[in-house]
Amino acid sequence: MDQSGVKQRGGLAQGCIIALAMVLAMALAVGATLYFVGRSAFDRLTGGPDPVTVASASLQGLREQNRLSAFAARYVAVVTTTQTRMGFTAQKTMIMPGSVRYEVDLGKLNQRDVIWDPATKKLSIALPPLEVVGPEVDLNNIREYGEGGVLMTLTDSEERLDAANRAAGQKELVRQAREPTPMRLARDATRRAVERSFSMPLRATGMDVTVEALFPDERSSTDRERWDVSKSIEQVLRERAEREAATK
Repeated sequence: MDQSGVKQRGGLAQGCIIALAMVLAMALAVGATLYFVGRSAFDRLTGGPDPVTVASASLQGLREQNRLSAFAARYVAVVTTTQTRMGFTAQKTMIMPGSVRYEVDLGKLNQRDVIWDPATKKLSIALPPLEVVGPEVDLNNIREYGEGGVLMTLTDSEERLDAANRAAGQKELVRQAREPTPMRLARDATRRAVERSFSMPLRATGMDVTVEALFPDERSSTDRERWDVSKSIEQVLRERAEREAATK
C-alpha cells in the first residue's frame, strides 16, 4: 500500500526575504535607462515641444526595451513529503530558496494605451498585466533533511520524495511571490518606473504635465469613462497627419 503526502510551510512573513538592496539598485538602473531612452527619443524630434509628440517618442523608446523588470524578491520554501510502503515510512524535508522577478511586457504597450487630456494636462497610460517570472531556484543553497533510511534503501522512495519536494517547493515559491504585499510593491515600482519614463522628457522641455500609469484592474469606472471619451495619442497623431495632408 502506497501513501504519500506533501506538507508546505512558510508564509510571506516567515519565508519571504525581500532583497531591498537588489531592488533599489535595480530601480535606479531602470530609472536611469528609461530616462536616457526617453531623452534620446525626444532629442530626435523636430519642431517645438509638444506633449503628444514627446509622449509618442517616449512610448517608442519603452517598446524598444521589450520587457521591464523593476522589482525582484527572494523567498524560501520549506516543504515536507512523506511516503509509506510495506509498513515502513520515509520522510524528507527540503528548504528551497529562490528568486522571482516581476515584469511587464512593454511590447504590448501601444499608442491606444496612452491618453492625453489637454484640459487637465494629464497623460494616462494603461499598463499590460504584471507577470511573475520564475522562480530561479538557488541550487547551491538547497538543504534537505530525511528519515526512514530503510525504505529509502530498499526502494526508490528517496527519488520520489525528492521529485515531490522539488515540485512542491517551486509551487510554494510562486505562491509566496503572488502574496498581496510583494505584488503591491512590484506594481508600485513598475508604475513609478513607467511614469518617470514619460514625465522626465516632458518636464525637460518645461511642460508641467501629470503622468499616471495604471494596471488593468486598477482603473475605476470614472477612469474607464474618461478613457472612452478622451483621445489616445494614436488618434491625435492620426488627425494631425490628416489635417497636414489636407492643407497640402
